[in-house]
Amino acid sequence: MRVGVPPRLQNLIDMSAKDKQVGGNHYKKMNLETYEFCMINNIPFVEGNIIKYVCRYKDKGGLDDLLKAKHYLEMLIESMSEPDYEYSVTNKS
Repeated sequence: MRVGVPPRLQNLIDMSAKDKQVGGNHYKKMNLETYEFCMINNIPFVEGNIIKYVCRYKDKGGLDDLLKAKHYLEMLIESMSEPDYEYSVTNKS
């Protein structure tokens, strides 16, 4: 037990990060959480946010989450038109 930590928060501190979710349970309903999917597949931040917001919109943010996903998708599309942008597809077959 940590000194100065209220007992109601002690369990959250002692739990593994994978076993807790701060701010709802919208990711716990999924078979694989979006952060796990993104880490396993080496998906970059912007693409990961698109996936995150699309996956959770029904259980958390509704239209706001879809608009956030759209915003990140628009940023990704715009970045592809920048002169120094390099996109490569890795064939895993």
